Amino acid sequence: MRNLTVYESTGENKLFVEKRIQEPSPASAGAERKTISIDDSRSYQEIDGFGASFTDSAAYLIHQVLDPEQREELMVRLFDPQAGIGLSVLRNPMGASDFARDFYSYNDLPPGETDPMLERFSIRHDEADIIPLLQEALRLNPDVKLMGSPWSPPGWMKTSGSMIGGTLIKEYYPAYANYFVRYIQAYAKHGLPIYAITPQNEALYSPGHYPGMIMLPEEQIEFIKHHLKPQFVQHNIATKILCYDHNWDRPDYPREVLTHAYDEVDGVAWHWYGGKPSAQSEIFEEFPDKEVHFTEGSGGQWIPPFEPAFSNVMRRGIDILRNHSKSFVLWNMALDENNGPVVPGFGTSTCRGVVKVDQRTKELTYTLDYYALAHFSKHIRPGARRIDSTSHDDSIRSVACRNKDGSTAVVLFNDSDVPVNTDLVLNGEHAASFAMQPKSAVTVHIQE
Repeated sequence: MRNLTVYESTGENKLFVEKRIQEPSPASAGAERKTISIDDSRSYQEIDGFGASFTDSAAYLIHQVLDPEQREELMVRLFDPQAGIGLSVLRNPMGASDFARDFYSYNDLPPGETDPMLERFSIRHDEADIIPLLQEALRLNPDVKLMGSPWSPPGWMKTSGSMIGGTLIKEYYPAYANYFVRYIQAYAKHGLPIYAITPQNEALYSPGHYPGMIMLPEEQIEFIKHHLKPQFVQHNIATKILCYDHNWDRPDYPREVLTHAYDEVDGVAWHWYGGKPSAQSEIFEEFPDKEVHFTEGSGGQWIPPFEPAFSNVMRRGIDILRNHSKSFVLWNMALDENNGPVVPGFGTSTCRGVVKVDQRTKELTYTLDYYALAHFSKHIRPGARRIDSTSHDDSIRSVACRNKDGSTAVVLFNDSDVPVNTDLVLNGEHAASFAMQPKSAVTVHIQE
């Protein structure tokens, strides 16, 4: 006999509500009936998991602003697979990003000085807040995978002499490759293995007010092929190298990198701020041996009402997984009442964190992103394999995965403006029936 658990989100005050059903739930009168067919004989990518980032800002808010009891509750609700939602992928900035209290790298020097041997390399900054939280996340969930992405190399390595703007000076390609080696080795000493890195966050965008750097595809090819990968080999580092780490609208960039550095690159990292998720499949179909990862997407005040914002995360998450991604990673794990802190000179942030920590009152609020992630992460567990799911109507979006324990998790989103009666069919047999309200999300966990 199948044991079914259903989690439903139908509005701002009814998010990820658990329901246990053994019999079909009542149909919605007058609503159309839609069938979702699940077929586990057709399988696709293995899932690493879901998560966000402990930016400097997020780590500070959680580790220093929250009381110890609040922090413990939050970490359990984020990472514990049973008592929480079991997040399992953390992609962190290597140094300052836009969401940091100040500018910093792991090798900051006075103006005019250089350090090509990295004698003054240090991750001391991360040891205050970021590393303790990562260690706690791994304690709560040993399946957590860590990724690292720099927003900028140290300023002395760049033509601008600053973490803002400029490009990487070719003379320092070897030093920058060694910078990654040192980072991975330093984190390993804290019991934190780095699963994957990208050479540059958003390699085609150089902001004028926070850390960033243009790294053209030919530069990334040169850096990975002749410097980064050889140093990884020399130091027996198994960390994966993911190229690009930018939006869906420029698939030509990862195509060029993979064409010329195929053996040195393990996969492609994508963001959602431009283009369509089908770009992931476009490149995957050309390079089927290379992994697909989604490493950053933020919600914020540009989609202010609850329903469009929640719908956006659910819709995008399903599409990202259906387009071969092994991961679905949002941006800041926590932001404050002003959507910060941000680096000096940044201005006003409109981003949204997975949780909000009010610095004035210490109030902790779980945002819609937490509950949207929960629809995926709670029952699509690390090592699951995506399986085929089809609908006879595009209004019901779906993604299904078979977990290593044999259970099946199905995430559904009613993208229409009317109620829908949904029949779930698993391998040709009826599994469940339930009504779905307009713009509602449902996760079904089926244990045989």
